[in-house]
Amino acid sequence: MRVCVFCGSSSGRVRHVEVAGQVGRTSAERGIEVVYGGGRVGTMGAPADGASAITDP
Repeated sequence: MRVCVFCGSSSGRVRHVEVAGQVGRTSAERGIEVVYGGGRVGTMGAPADGASAITDP
């Protein structure tokens, strides 16, 4: 299973970045692959970083 996430490249509000990171972490913990576009910066990078924190040794 996969989930596609698309967010802005700006950091925006701190809470948005925190929640986006949690989406990535929770998805990875449940075995859901995170597909994202736009780059690994700002809010867009948070789900990728969150998922990587769980899946990378």
